This record gives sequence, C-alpha cells and structure tokens, in this order.
Amino acid sequence: MKILEKVDLRTDVLNHLQVNMQMMQDKRALLLFVRNPEKGKVKTRLAQDLGEDKALEIYLELLEITRKAAIAAQADRLLFYTNFIPKNDAWSEDLFQKRLQADGDLGARMEAAFEEALYSRNKAVIIGSDCPELTAEIIEEAFVLLETNDAVLGPANDGGYYLLGLKKVIPEVFRDMIWSTESVLSETLARLDAAGKNYALLPELSDVDHAVDWERYLIKKATYYIN
Repeated sequence: MKILEKVDLRTDVLNHLQVNMQMMQDKRALLLFVRNPEKGKVKTRLAQDLGEDKALEIYLELLEITRKAAIAAQADRLLFYTNFIPKNDAWSEDLFQKRLQADGDLGARMEAAFEEALYSRNKAVIIGSDCPELTAEIIEEAFVLLETNDAVLGPANDGGYYLLGLKKVIPEVFRDMIWSTESVLSETLARLDAAGKNYALLPELSDVDHAVDWERYLIKKATYYIN
C-alpha cells in the first residue's frame, strides 16, 4: 500500500511538471484592434441610423464588453489604437500593452500586429470591438484549436470574421483583400485552402454595424437574463 502511494505521488508530480512545461511553451498573444472613441469617427454606419451621439455611446459600451472579455482571457494582451495612445483611459497599462496600429489598409495593419506578436510567441489571436457576443471562453477555444490547426476564424453573420488566430503569419490572408464586404470570410478560407493550410471555425456571431444589429443584441441579452 505504501509503495502504491509513492507511485501515485510520483505520477502526480510528473503530471504537474508536464502541465507547467506546456504552459511555459504555450506563449499566447491576444491582439485587440480598437478605434479611439471620438464622436463622428466611430460606428459611422450606426450613426447614420441613430446619430453620432448614440453611436459613440454604443461604441463605448462595446469597448467595455470587449475589455472585460480580454481581461478574462489567458494571454498577453496587445492593444492597438487607430490614431493615438490615450493616457488614463479604461484600459490599464498593467493589463494591456498599448500600441498604435501600423500604416496601410486593415490587412497591412493586422499583418504587422501578427508579425510583432508571433516574433516571441507561438500563438496569436486578433479581435476587434464590434462583437458583443464574443466571450473569454470563445477566445480560449480559439487558442486551443490552434494546437491542431494553422488558423482559426470566428465567422460573423455579415460575411466577415470577428476573430482570426494564427501560429505563423500567413501573408495571403492579409494582402490584396477587399475589406468590409460580405465575401471576406469566404475569400480568406479559399486562400487558406490554396496555401495548403488547415483551419477551424468558431461559432458564428453577430457584429454591430447597424441599429438593427444593436437591437437584436439587446433582445438576445434581455432574453438571456430572463431565462
């Protein structure tokens, strides 16, 4: 009986060491692309429906939802602003490494962010601030799926994607892409196929671009709390 106890103890120690080694080797980065929240410069399509003041109010709420999900995620957090790096905003420098987005179109900016993140890490996931349904659990699922896939994407219901995860930079998914169209996801998947890369898809979620998107989210949120 005593021999068995020693063997079990040794097994527990080895398992603990293996878990710690895996955590040390699994260097993750969560990249966040956000716009500086300025009236008239955020959620312009939403502003067409509801006005600039309401659009800014909604965007600030979207930022807060995204911030909370990011804090709950287990990864280095790299926060990329569009225009300037504000001081003393809601995004604590103790939790977020602040950067400016690179020059160029969305593809060039994302590629540069992945290049930086993957220089010293083996997994990176990028998200924006338009998807209030995105949770820390979904972000974690993306990192886990990267164990066995070259890429992970979170399809958005408008034909784009709310999340992209990579282990290595794949230039084909960033360059010469027509962004903000309903074919972004399908074109990205076609390019991954052409490059011989395997990928996994997360659950489809809704971005907030128009008033109907926000209303749909509020209804879904209210229904969740009622149930």
